Parts: sequence; structure tokens; C-alpha cells
Amino acid sequence: MSDLLKKIDARTKLAGTNKLEILLFTLGVDARTGRRENFGINVFKVREVMRTPEITQAPDMPPSVEGMVSLRGSLVPVIDLAKYAGIKTGSKPEIMIVSEYNGQTQGFLVEAVDTILRLDWSLMRVPPDMLTVQMGGLVTAVTELDSGKLVMMLDVEKVLAETTQTDQAIDVGAVVQHQKFGEMTVFFADDSVVARKQIEMTLDAMGVRHQQAINGKRAWDELQRIAKSAEIRGIHVREMLQLILTDVEMPEMDGYMLTRMIKSDPRFAGIPILMHSSLSGNSNQKLGQSVGVDGYVPKFEPHKLSELVAQHLLNA
Repeated sequence: MSDLLKKIDARTKLAGTNKLEILLFTLGVDARTGRRENFGINVFKVREVMRTPEITQAPDMPPSVEGMVSLRGSLVPVIDLAKYAGIKTGSKPEIMIVSEYNGQTQGFLVEAVDTILRLDWSLMRVPPDMLTVQMGGLVTAVTELDSGKLVMMLDVEKVLAETTQTDQAIDVGAVVQHQKFGEMTVFFADDSVVARKQIEMTLDAMGVRHQQAINGKRAWDELQRIAKSAEIRGIHVREMLQLILTDVEMPEMDGYMLTRMIKSDPRFAGIPILMHSSLSGNSNQKLGQSVGVDGYVPKFEPHKLSELVAQHLLNA
């Protein structure tokens, strides 16, 4: 399985092309439906795929957290994705996907991994309401492969928020506040429900007005509407909007492509773009800089987010 992932570093060249590569995996046959569903995770976030090691149970863990394993001297929480998703398989997961989000490492137990696919974000669609309800909001995007196979992208941030990051409250005293913020508006885009809520709470605590979109494509459409409105009113867009905050991974259009399009449109000149992502490695920050991002902040760190937002708003 190590051969499957040995060229991950070379894949950073995909940024700015609206493409991604996903590792396909299964969780087992769902006893409720008799089907074996296919899921995907961004290869950027995968560090290793291995046979499930011995897991040490720990007290006071959420039901879907099986315990901890020791990986190269560090204790890593292990989450049974089938159990989390409410999929009853009757079998014990044999494979563990080791992933990294915001500098934190965790293991995801799965039935099996399949292959790595290169796709265009434009082929990733917002899941229909019926699927969202059925999966409890766990799926952020879906795509149909040429074979007819349906692949669902998991909202890993939601999984982690509900299993390993128990404190999601915003400390109002820890965010930057200023009387000018009440006159300013931030536009943000993120496909994760959990991430959007975190951003919203942070901006509310700062006293900043905000608008949002659930992916890059819808963000671009709404930004076009705002630009048109500014043109009709005879004002510059930056009088209506002072900062844009974007995630990286989003269906239909990712954050790199969204940034590139905004930066190439003179109507948005002077409006800073900040990238807010769980892809927190140096290589991803450099990729953001290559498309014109003005700043980078990892999820979910409200204080750092408020500091960077405040810095750019006060310089507006």
C-alpha cells in the first residue's frame, strides 16, 4: 500500500488547475441497504495506509472512537468511520487510513482502499438534500465515475469536530474586536457545515458583517452579483466588500481557482483574499501564494483567524 501513496508530493502541482486526487475506500456492506458505498478522501490529507494495528481503548471516548494507537512515538486517535456513519457491517475494519488535518494526526478505520483517481472539481457536485439527510450531513460532495460508480466525499472536519475536537465554542475575549468592524463585510466560502459555523461565530464575535457560499462556484456567482450591484450604484466593489475568505477543497470550484479568478478581475482590485484551510502544510501555503492569496490561516483557530482578518480589515 505504500506504493499507492509514494508520489503524493508530486501531486501538489494540481493546485490552481481545479483538479484533485482522491483515495477511494469502502466501509463495508450496509446491512440496511445491502449496498457497499464508495467514499473518497483528498490525497493531500493522507499520510499513510496500513493494516489496522493494535488499538488501546481509552475511557470517556465518543462511541465511534475505538481508542488510540502509537505511531512513531505519538498517540493517535482512531475513528471507526462505518460506526460513525451509522453503517452496520458486521465485520471488523482491517485497514487504517492515517490522515493529517491542521497538524493533527488521526486514523480512520475502513474496510478497504481501492485506488487513487484524478478528477476535476467541476465534476464534484453538492450532494442532493435526500443524500444529505440520509448521511446526516456527512457528505460534502458527490461525483459519478465513468463506470457509473457513485463516490461520496466525507466532511472529515465534521467527523473530527464531533469525535476528537469536543470544544467548538468561541471565546469572545480571545478574538480581535474594533469599532470599525461593524461597518465592514467579509465574504467567505467553505463546503463544510462545521467550518462555516466556526467562521460565522468568529466573525460574529468580532462584530464583522458577513456573507457566505457553500463552494467556490457559488461564491464566484455571488461575487459577480455583488460586482454588478456595485457597478449599477457607481461605486467600487471594495465599498461593499472588504475581505474574502476561502477554503481550498470545495466541489465545483476549489479555492485556488476561485482566488485566481478573483485576482484576474480588476473589479475586485484591492480586496484581500485569505485562505482558510485544514491543508496547513508549507507546500499548500506556497501554492496559495502562487495564485495570489494575501494570507493563510489554518482551521480551526479562531484567535489566529480573527487576528489575520483584523489585520487586513484595519489596513483596508
